[in-house]
Amino acid sequence: MLRGSIAAKIDDKGRLKVPNAFRSSITEKYGEVLYVTSVTGESVLIYPMSVWVEIEEKLKGVPSALPARRRYFDRVNYYGQQAEFDRQGRVSIHARLRESAEMLGEVDVFGNLTHLEVWNHERFATKLEAEPLTDEDFGALADYGI
Repeated sequence: MLRGSIAAKIDDKGRLKVPNAFRSSITEKYGEVLYVTSVTGESVLIYPMSVWVEIEEKLKGVPSALPARRRYFDRVNYYGQQAEFDRQGRVSIHARLRESAEMLGEVDVFGNLTHLEVWNHERFATKLEAEPLTDEDFGALADYGI
């Protein structure tokens, strides 16, 4: 299970040194191969390849004529690339996604159960302020026992 957040940095070549706590969890359970993508271009999603394949299998069951499926694939393919951890535990974020998500310098790496989400630190702080957790949110979560 990937949970919590850890500060990290993107180097000059666009590589993220994945924090060891996350990297070791991923490699032990899933291996070294990853799918690096985004849906909005605001953040980077890093999926172990086997988790990504499960998502693709579910999407096979969605009619190809459904516009939402096409739009989703358009985005995850536009931003997406297969990657692997290098010997130093880094993963490359390709230029298109790096530019869109402002991946340079200080970033925050979040564990989202089965994948990682990486945000530019300043962009995420702004997001938290702009999108407060509301009473309605707590009510919606209470419906699920949270």
